[in-house]
Parts: sequence; structure tokens; C-alpha cells
Amino acid sequence: MHQHYTVHSAKGARPPRPPADSSFLDPELGHQKDILTEDDVYCSCLAKTLCHVPVPVTVGFYAPFGCRLHLMLDKITALMEQEARQLEAEFLQRVQWRPRSVSGWSLPRLLWYLVFLQPVITEVHLRRKNVKFLFIRFSAWQYEGSDKLWAGLVTTLCEGIRHHYGPLPFSVYSVLGNKPATSQGFGQREWHCRRRVCLALAALLAALGLGVALLYLSLGSHALVPGAHSSAMRVFGGAATTLSGSGLLMAVYSVGKHLFVSQRKKIERLVSQEKFGSQLGFMCEVKKEVELLTDFLCFLEIYQRCRLRIVLEVTGLDTCYSDHVVGVLNAINTLLSDSHAPFIFILVVDPSILAACLESAGSMKGTADNGYLFLNRTVTLPFSVPVMGHRTKLQFLHDAVQSRDDLLYREMTRQLQPLSPGGDEGAQLLAVEMQAGAERSQSHIDAEAARRIHEALFCLHDERDCLYEYVPDNLVFMRRIVNTVPITLRLLQQQQRQDLVGPTPRQAVAWVVLANQWPCRLSWALQCLEDRQQAGGAPEARARLWDVFYDNSRELHSLTKELHNVLDLDGDPELFQRFLSADFPFTVAEAQNLLRCTVNLDHSIRRRMGLLRAVRALKPPSPPKSPAGGDAPHAANGANHPPSPAACTANHDPRAARAAARANQAGEDTHPRMTQRNKPRPVA
Repeated sequence: MHQHYTVHSAKGARPPRPPADSSFLDPELGHQKDILTEDDVYCSCLAKTLCHVPVPVTVGFYAPFGCRLHLMLDKITALMEQEARQLEAEFLQRVQWRPRSVSGWSLPRLLWYLVFLQPVITEVHLRRKNVKFLFIRFSAWQYEGSDKLWAGLVTTLCEGIRHHYGPLPFSVYSVLGNKPATSQGFGQREWHCRRRVCLALAALLAALGLGVALLYLSLGSHALVPGAHSSAMRVFGGAATTLSGSGLLMAVYSVGKHLFVSQRKKIERLVSQEKFGSQLGFMCEVKKEVELLTDFLCFLEIYQRCRLRIVLEVTGLDTCYSDHVVGVLNAINTLLSDSHAPFIFILVVDPSILAACLESAGSMKGTADNGYLFLNRTVTLPFSVPVMGHRTKLQFLHDAVQSRDDLLYREMTRQLQPLSPGGDEGAQLLAVEMQAGAERSQSHIDAEAARRIHEALFCLHDERDCLYEYVPDNLVFMRRIVNTVPITLRLLQQQQRQDLVGPTPRQAVAWVVLANQWPCRLSWALQCLEDRQQAGGAPEARARLWDVFYDNSRELHSLTKELHNVLDLDGDPELFQRFLSADFPFTVAEAQNLLRCTVNLDHSIRRRMGLLRAVRALKPPSPPKSPAGGDAPHAANGANHPPSPAACTANHDPRAARAAARANQAGEDTHPRMTQRNKPRPVA
């Protein structure tokens, strides 16, 4: 349902300017229940992408501190679970089998599979599309007092998985479990019997039964059996019973030990040992625990007949000390070193603060002299939280005005409204029809977005296209580009209306490559464009983005010292010129249209550039040298007055010319007598 807001302006006031991102909410999508604001659109597109992205992956959730981060994380969590349920329902309609449960009455069956069967990774398992998510949130600020902050990250991950699936299955797997095997060829069999375990258990039980029988015969029939034979039977029976029973007791003891001593306690014990913590084998032991956890999750994937994804949301990292930040990033790299690990890390940070922490850390000297480059090596899917849209802002203001009780009552009535039996039947039917129409419209948008995503990704590896020449040779950067393309195309699909022609998939993927390869130069061009628009001198929509950059390139060169670490992020400058001037000549209108869908461009770079330009505009130039003539001190008329600071820079910047004109006008207003006696001042 559309929400209409009426603004009554006073006489002579300028009418409200329509927001630039209002096109995200198509009139055909405005009645949807789940997509109401711009933030909902961004969160929905990110959630759909994370349901299909290859793992492991690290998402850089970039935003300044206090920028509605936790609210967006909650939305993303709910939308990912909703998308997973929808994918599972669609996938199960095409197959005959059903997923298995791991709790309740299904627990004995799971334990049986853990002990006697070995899982096999088959082609059928790799083609499964149904996904289950487990969300774990780690607040780094809560562990800031600890010396080993990264250990808190690993223990939180292990404890979350243990709490969700129960301590008994993981304890049994730690003692008796086996690593999943890989199927040879196109085999369909997912489970193999563990013959060694079955034979060993049968031998122990047979030995135990034989020992008990010999003891019973030796003790219960003294009259039938001579004394020497009775003693021999007693000895052999006792030995067989002791050996078999001790073997079974050792297995039970090991399971009980892992049941009461969790991985969290193991890692905390290792951290407390200072001598062991300084050795090289410390991270190796932690790596073994992580590999055991990964194998257990792979076992559960095959048993449950689905794909498991562990989503770890890391928050509060930009409020910690520099060395602690380095430790957490190293722990993330350790967890991601296994290519089969089903982990999705969402790193919620302010990149400008995190880059400064990495550069100031004493342990990273020579390794992370540029914090942005080090962060790019860790993050494989950047997502910069956009500026708050007008509908999102109005919704936040509306919620802030109301009291907490009103919000709770509204949520309760919204949930109970479809279940109310006493409502109007016509209104209920209309609501059902509108919801069905919204679902059909959204399914059409998703199908069209999937087609455009395939077309865009094909342009990346098409040898007939020149786009692949601009893709770097770094595999991490390749993954960043491939992971970012689906989000960008989904946002474009939500933004475009039926009667408008938007960017093509090739232009969208080219824009993603541009933002990934030259973030500093692109941010500078966009910042200069924004400043000119705010000053009222915006270029034409058909003007090229390269011309905007070229006109302001001298100013960027003068800021090389202040932006040296950001300029290091850019690739070859000559390729940048060829990209924008020849192969992909984006116009100002196309750049503004694509900017609303750009998630892999760090907004903190533009904020930094905007502040530097604002400070330079306030800095007065050096005073001019006085003329050699002796009449210079007596020059008082307007023609001989020294130029104002705004007029000195007017020849280089049109904004400075307008500022000089306003300064001259203000001078005439403040000195009326002087301006009446003298000639009018020349306006720059």
C-alpha cells in the first residue's frame, strides 16, 4: 500500500524536491507487504544474493557508526529465512524425497548414522537448492577486555553450532565420526556402511558375551567341571570380559568427555597457556578444531538433504583496539582457509575507521601499510549501505514519534489482522487478491532479474567483449566482481519501471568493474558532480563522466598527499581513461542512475573527499605582493582594491566566481559611503 504524505509549503517557498531514489518503489510494487522503503529493497536484494552465493564468503557491510545497522541486519536475517523457505518449497515440488530432522524422535536415527554409516558427496547433493541458515551474532565490544579477542570469535561460532544441534551429536562425531567421502563418477548412493566399525563392535560384543559365558560356567557348575578346567575358564572369561568391556568403556568415556568439555573450553584452555600460545602450533590446534567442525556440518548437510550456511554477523569491531582488530581478521582468514567451509561472515564496520586501525597496528607494519588494501584482501562481497531514502527516513521519524506501547500494539494488530474472523469478507478477499498479485509481480521481477544476471555474467567471460581486459588478475577481486553483479542487477530491476529504459546488463557489469578497479577516481568524479549540482551549475545529462573527471583532475592531483592511501586502491590510470572515454563512455545521467544501485563503492571515500574540498574552499590564498610604486598605499578606489579570496579562485572554479560576487555585494552593503564615492567594483 502506498503511503501518501502531503506537504503544505508557505507562499513563495520552493516546492519539495523529489528524492533521487524514489524510483526504487515502482507503483506496481508499492502495495507489497515486504518492500515498502528503500532499505527494504536493498536488504531484499542482498538476502537473495546470499542465498545463492558460493561459500565461504566475507561480506563487508560498510556504513558509519549508528547508521541503522542492526535494523538492517534484522531485516536481512528475516528475508534470508523467508527466501530459504520459498526455495525449499519450490525445490521439494520437483523431487520425491523430504529433508530429515535432527531433533526429537529423529535423534536416535542421527546417532545410528553417525556411528555406522559414512556420508558420500554425490552429484545429487551438489545440485540441491534448498538452504538452511544458522545465524550467530558476535559483538566484539563484549570481548574487548580479553587479550585474545579473536578466540572469542572462534568460541562463539563453536558454541552457537553446538547449542543449535545439541552437544550429543557433535560429541559422538568427534569420537566415532568419519570425514565425508567423494563419489567417483555419477554415483547416486549417499551412504556407505562402515565395515571396520561394525566388525570391531561385533568383535567386542562377541568377546564380551564369550567372557560372560565362561565366567558363568566356571562359577555355576563346580560339580560338572574339574577344578583345573574351572580355573582356566575363569581366567579366560575374566580376560575377555575385561578387554571388551574396557574398549566399550573407553569409547563411552571419550564421548562423555567431549560432551562435558566443549570446544569453547578447549580453546580457552589453550589461550590461557602463555607458553603454548607463543608457539607456532597454537593456530594449528585451532585449525584442527575448525576442520572438525566443518566436517560435522558437511555430514549434517548430507543427512538433512539440504545445504547448510552458517552466517556469523561481526559487529562492534571498529570500537576495539588496533591489535584486537588484526586478531579478529586473522581468525576470519583462518576460518575461511578451508574452501568447503559453509561460512558467511558479515563484517559490519566503518571502513575508514578499520583502515586506520590496521595502519596503526604495531604487528602489521610492512604488511598493512595501506588498511584499505588489506581489507580488500579479506572482503569478497562489499556492500556499502546507501544514504537513507526519503521513505525510510519518514518511516523512522514516524516510529520515533510514537511510543513503545503503540509500536507493540501495531505489530500485534498487523499479525492478528489476517486471522480475524469478524472482519469484512470483501476487504479480506481484496487483501488476498492484492497479496497474490504482489507475489506474481515479484516472481516476474525475480525471473527477469535472473535472466539479466546471466546475461551480465556472460559479458565478463566473453572473449568477443573487451570487458574482461579490465578485470584484474587477482582471484579475490574476481570473486568480488562476480558476487557484486547479482545485487546490482536486482537493484536495477527493482528501480526500473515498465515505461523507462534503464542501463543494460553490460553497462551494469561494466559499472561494477569500474567501481572495483578505480574507486578513488570514480568517487572523485561523483563528488565533483555532486558539488556542482548543489551549487546550481550541474552539467548536462548527456555530458560524459570522463569530462567531469578531467575538468577536476588538477585539484585531485593537489590532494595526492591527503589521499595517498585511497589512490593506491586504483588500477592503471591509462586504462581508466580508455575505459571511460572510449569503451564505456558513461554519461552523467547514466552515472546518477547507476549510483543508486552501487554497493561495492566505499562511501567513506567520497565523504573524505567532500570534507577536503570544503576545507580547501575555506582556506584563503596567500596575499598578493604589493606593487613597487609608492602610490600603492593610497590606492583606495574599487579598481585598485586587492581582490577578495573568492575572486582569486574565481578563474579556476565557477563556484568561487559566484562566491566572489556575493562577497562583493556584501561589501557594498556594509560600506555604502565608500561605494557611493567610488566606481562600481568589477565582479569576478
